[in-house]
Amino acid sequence: MIISMKPHSSPEEIQAVCRRIEDFGYKIHTIEGVERVVIAAIGVGDTSQCLESLEALPQVEKAMRISAPYKFVSREYKNARTRIKVRDFEIGGDEFIMMAGPCSVESEQQIMTSAEAVAKAGARMLRGGAFKPRTSPYDFQGMELEGLKLLRKAGDAMGLGVITEVMSDRDVEMVAQYTDILQIGARNMQNFALLKGLGKAGRPVLLKRGLSSTVKELLMSAEYIVAHGNRDVMLCERGIRTFETITRNTCDIVAVPALQELTHLPVILDPSHATGKRSLVPALCRAGVAIGADGIIVEAHPCPEKAVSDGAQSLTLEQFDKMMRDLGPYLELWRGARVAQELVSA
Repeated sequence: MIISMKPHSSPEEIQAVCRRIEDFGYKIHTIEGVERVVIAAIGVGDTSQCLESLEALPQVEKAMRISAPYKFVSREYKNARTRIKVRDFEIGGDEFIMMAGPCSVESEQQIMTSAEAVAKAGARMLRGGAFKPRTSPYDFQGMELEGLKLLRKAGDAMGLGVITEVMSDRDVEMVAQYTDILQIGARNMQNFALLKGLGKAGRPVLLKRGLSSTVKELLMSAEYIVAHGNRDVMLCERGIRTFETITRNTCDIVAVPALQELTHLPVILDPSHATGKRSLVPALCRAGVAIGADGIIVEAHPCPEKAVSDGAQSLTLEQFDKMMRDLGPYLELWRGARVAQELVSA
């Protein structure tokens, strides 16, 4: 249920409503706006009786059911876009955020070179895998803790935020010490123990869509994280598995605006994993900007032909720089559209 308080309700009035909701067996979460407070009530109980009781309270403006199975991440719960603060910028606001770097952290020289190049080209976040989920147990699995330290060192040296994947609920605390955003890969989208652990991580989370997952399943996974205490979640469309083989995955580009209709969370596009081919990455990046994504996460490597993972889909650092320059006119249009949307919402 969503309970909207009347404008400028006092703390005592809000507490009285919260106590009444708890009497019916629901857990409560509140959003404090400039003029009013919105309360979300989650749980199992007699919804009809609770709604009638709440609507009878003088300080309650409106009480209604949330129809979506995902409560906290739905537009019904919160219509305004969620803005996630990272270092000195926001994701989900009026700046298009580029996240870039190699698939895996391989050495100090490799990650430092990558960080310097992507920062110079305009990226805000440095990506790089310290832990790598690989299909074959014989493939490179990542540098683990040493990779985390190198990633943090490179990010700090170049003034970049750091994002990397966490694969186990046992590693959440350790990975959170070295990164600004914790990434959940496609294979772990429904690792519910991990999702619950991320609710207490104290770091924003980038949740990638599973290989064969629906949009609803992606949103339900995000709900796990938010319901366990972490509201700073962003969603990532990285392509899904279909019968098509010309690309590594099939990019569900329409999922970007569809998600933005359904949820207030920021939506990021991953052209590298969606295509699997570096030649296709710039075109899909342009499409991501044009369709209104909040940002892009892309792979770039100093020498892709020598990369230990995903070299075929990684841009060279020179290609990344050119792509960023080519995106300039598209980003200007994106900013204009975002400002216009904010004015309409206001």
